[in-house]
Amino acid sequence: MADFTSRRTLVLRRFARNRFAVASLILLVLLFVGCYTLPAVLPYSYEDLDFTALLQPPSARHWLGTNALGQDLLAQILRGMQKSMLIGVCVAVISTGIAATVGSVSGYFGGWRDRVLMWLVDLLLVVPSFILIAIVTPRTKDSANIVMLVLLLAGFGWMVSSRMVRGMTMSLREREFIRAARYMGVSSRRIIVGHVVPNVASILIIDAALNVASAILAETGLSFLGFGIQPPDVSLGTLIANGTQSATTFPWVFLFPAGCWC
Repeated sequence: MADFTSRRTLVLRRFARNRFAVASLILLVLLFVGCYTLPAVLPYSYEDLDFTALLQPPSARHWLGTNALGQDLLAQILRGMQKSMLIGVCVAVISTGIAATVGSVSGYFGGWRDRVLMWLVDLLLVVPSFILIAIVTPRTKDSANIVMLVLLLAGFGWMVSSRMVRGMTMSLREREFIRAARYMGVSSRRIIVGHVVPNVASILIIDAALNVASAILAETGLSFLGFGIQPPDVSLGTLIANGTQSATTFPWVFLFPAGCWC
């Protein structure tokens, strides 16, 4: 228990030194909490139709205006952010976990394991992942298909991070404390989990925050092109796609979702 506490303290201390990482994490948490708590205080849900306010500009009644069906745009955007943020966080957690595992194993053991894993990384890096995901991903309208989308995005989002972890692990394995643990008979798994990963954890946390943004961009792009989240569900990509046709005549329908995406 004391060993776990010391590792956790080490990770938190190193992470707290990076102001950019702390600010990014705080912003991410605020966005995640906001998009799930604000809908409860709004007078309209994302599904409600107001036939007396079709394509109305922002007003006291509808703060960000309405779309062609009379749906409150703020409620729609918050619903889209919920879906996009949830997918982004899940993809980031999975892809960062894969990167940490592959990179640390490859860097620590070297030899044939390193060659095989880096061959796999190089292979996936040259695959046109966005096109492949667009082909494989069905039009996601239920939870099972959303899980498939998350797995596909995560499966193509860990390679660069794993190379970074590999390089750091190759440096760490020659340090005195790693050698001492090895000479004392500590298993390779315990060395990787207890010594290697905590020393690269601050970088992994920063990388996870960046992966959230990358996953949101990828999911939004897929939904915009008609391959990701589709009506009747809502995503930032579908909102932007629906607003493109009226971007010049009813600009709020396009600008507000696009602004949240940017």
